Amino acid sequence: MSLKQHASQGSEVDERLAALITNSNAVRAISAAVEGTLGPKGLDTMLVDRFGEVVITNDGVTILSMMEASHPAAKMVINIAKSQQEEIGDGTTTATVMAGALVSAGVDQVARGVPVARVIEGLRAGLRRAQGEIEKQARAVTGLDDPAIRQVALVAGREHEDIADLVVSAAKLIGQEKLEDTAFKLADAVLAEEGAENGVFMGVIIGKERMNKQMPKDLQQVKVLVIDDALEPEEIEEESLGTESGFARYLELQNEFRTNLQKIIDLGVGLVLVDRGVNDLAEEMLTDAGIMVLQRVPNKELSKAAEHCGARMVKRTGLKKKEPDLAKYLGYAQRVKSDEKLEQVWILEGSGKPMATVLVGAATSEVVGERQRIAKDAAAAVQAAVKGGVVPGGGSLELAVAREVEKLREETRGMAGFGVDCVVEALKRPMAQIVSNAGFNPLEKMGDVYVAQIEQGKASIALDCDSGEVADMLELGVVDPALVKIYALKAAGEIAEAILRIDTIIKMRDGKSGDDGDVNSDV
Repeated sequence: MSLKQHASQGSEVDERLAALITNSNAVRAISAAVEGTLGPKGLDTMLVDRFGEVVITNDGVTILSMMEASHPAAKMVINIAKSQQEEIGDGTTTATVMAGALVSAGVDQVARGVPVARVIEGLRAGLRRAQGEIEKQARAVTGLDDPAIRQVALVAGREHEDIADLVVSAAKLIGQEKLEDTAFKLADAVLAEEGAENGVFMGVIIGKERMNKQMPKDLQQVKVLVIDDALEPEEIEEESLGTESGFARYLELQNEFRTNLQKIIDLGVGLVLVDRGVNDLAEEMLTDAGIMVLQRVPNKELSKAAEHCGARMVKRTGLKKKEPDLAKYLGYAQRVKSDEKLEQVWILEGSGKPMATVLVGAATSEVVGERQRIAKDAAAAVQAAVKGGVVPGGGSLELAVAREVEKLREETRGMAGFGVDCVVEALKRPMAQIVSNAGFNPLEKMGDVYVAQIEQGKASIALDCDSGEVADMLELGVVDPALVKIYALKAAGEIAEAILRIDTIIKMRDGKSGDDGDVNSDV
C-alpha cells in the first residue's frame, strides 16, 4: 500500500473519530448541566431567558427542557430524557448522567481501537445484566400503608415532609388499583397555587371564576352540565338577516335558544361548564335561576370535570334534546364552591371517576413552579413504587450491580468485553456524583462503600451525605422506585448506542430531500 493510501485511510479514521468526539462532548455538556443537582445535597440551577425571566430549579427534566441546545446530539439526549419523564415521571437526571458516562467511556474505547460494533455488543450485554440484577433486588410494597411509600415520596420530594404527606394521602384516596392503571398519572393531580393552603381532596379544580358575581358561590348536591361548545344561539349569516325569511329564521333561533336555557333551569342544573363564550341572555337567565356558570374552560379541565362528575359533554345543538334525554348527559357532584382569592372553582366528590387533587401551597409566585415540580416528582415516584416495588437509593444499588456486571466481563470473550467495561463505569457514576455534590472525595468514599458492601454482603450500603460515614440506605429510609432505576438505565443505553453508531456528520441541504430527484454526488 502506498504512502498516499495510508494517509487517506488515516484521514478517514480521524474524521469518523472526530464525529464521535464532537457528539460525545455535546452529551457531556448536557450531563454536566444537570449532574450538580443529583442527590440530597444537589444544588439548584438558574435558567435565564433573553427577556431576563428567571427559573430556579433542581429538576433535571425542567433544566433539559428549558435550556438552549443547538447540537443535534444534545437534542437527542433531551428528547430521550423527556420520553423517560413521560413514561415514568422521574429519574431523568440519573439517566442523563449515566448516558454521559456511557458515551464518554464508549468513545474512549473506540479511540483505543475497539470497533464500535463490539462496544455496542458489550453495552447491550452489560445493560441486560444490570437491569436483571435491579429487578432481582426490587421489593414489592405491601400496600399504601407500607412505610416505604412515604420514604419514596420524601426522597423524590427532596425531603419536603409536607409534600410527601400530601402525595401519600392522595395515593390512599385514589387507591392501589387506580395507581396501577397505566393510563392514570398521579402527577397530573398536582396543582400548586400561591397563597393556597396545602390539601388533598376528592375532586377537581377549575382555574376560572364565576362569570357573574351574583351567581351562587357555594352549592350542595349539584347537577352538572358540560357544554363542549359556546352557549349561544346558532349563528345565521349576516346577509340572510336582510331578507324576511332570514330575519324570521333569526327570531326562531333566538326563541329556540331561550327554550333550551329554560330546559337547563327546569332540569335543576346547578353548574354549567362551557368550552367557549356565553351570551348575555344565557348569563342573565342562568344567574336569575341561581346557576353557577364558568365560561372558556380549558379543554383539559373540561374533560377532567366531565369524567369526575360522570357527565357527557354536549354541543349547543344537543340542547335541543327533550328534557329526559338531556338529563342523561348531566353529571353530579356533592359540592361546588368558588374560591375568589385563588380565582378557582372546586368540584368535590363527583359521581364519576374518582379523581384526587393535590393542592400545594406556595408563599410567593417565584416558588410556585418549583413546589409543583417537586410534588409531581414525588407523585410519579410513589406511583412507580406501587407498580414495580422499591430498591435502596443513594447510588448503592448501582454500585452493587456494577460488581455483578464485572463478573460478566470475566465471562465475555473478545472485544465486546470493553463495552461491558463502559456499563460498569456508568453504574458507578450516580454515587460518585452524589458523593461529590455532598462535598466529599468520591474516590475515597466510594472505596469505603465498596469494601463495606462486600464485607456486610449488602447492596444497600452507601454514604450518609450528612455525616460522610458509610451507612445502610434501607435503615436510613433512602429508597427509590425500582422502575425509575430500570428506565433510567434503559434510557441511558438508548442514548449511548444512538450516539456511538454515528460515525459521519453531514449537513443537509435546504428543502425536502428527493423533491426534484437531484442527487448531489459531491458530498
